[in-house]
Amino acid sequence: MSTRKPTRKRAAKTAKRPAPKPVKQPAGKAVAKRAEAPPRRGAAPRTRGPGADAARSVAELMSYAYALEAEAAERYAEFAEVMEAHNNREVAELFRKLARIEHKHSEQILEEMGWTSPPRPPSTGYRWEGPEGPETADITDLHYLMQPYHALQIALHNEKRAEKFFASLARKATAASVRKAATEFMDEETEHVRLIEEWLARTPKPAKDWALDPDPPAYHD
Repeated sequence: MSTRKPTRKRAAKTAKRPAPKPVKQPAGKAVAKRAEAPPRRGAAPRTRGPGADAARSVAELMSYAYALEAEAAERYAEFAEVMEAHNNREVAELFRKLARIEHKHSEQILEEMGWTSPPRPPSTGYRWEGPEGPETADITDLHYLMQPYHALQIALHNEKRAEKFFASLARKATAASVRKAATEFMDEETEHVRLIEEWLARTPKPAKDWALDPDPPAYHD
């Protein structure tokens, strides 16, 4: 998956579900605590609803794009920590790589827009279709025995959701500049989908009994 999104510079100047998903079994208290954790301090406000309204400007569109990438990077980093705690180092490193890629994308948006700090969210907050951005992985997808193939399935699903999100913004746009920028983002996410599908094709598929652990971890209060 490329870490470059060159079309975003052009946008600035104008200013996924694979089946089956990993079995959703408890990965231990480390995962449970993250799933129940309160919103992060300083996190951008969100509004759950039918999705983002039509972006009023390229700057507002880019603020959505930044939030999408930044949240995805943070969640992948959290996933890496959980996998490391369960001694699943191969998957932990893969999630770290995904986190670095998404972080790089968010940094590119700041640079291309000339922003020295994260942009302010819209006055109504970020209106995602769900409780989090479309490229933010679901904490319940984790399993402590998951393999790289499962991690890439999660990433593919997220990229497909991001592709759909920007396609929706392009359709809703009333300004030609916003429509053009949203379409460029959509095309980039389409390319990311293709790259991850190629990555998946090179990755060994897990055995049917991948989740079977003859000596499961024990947790004590």
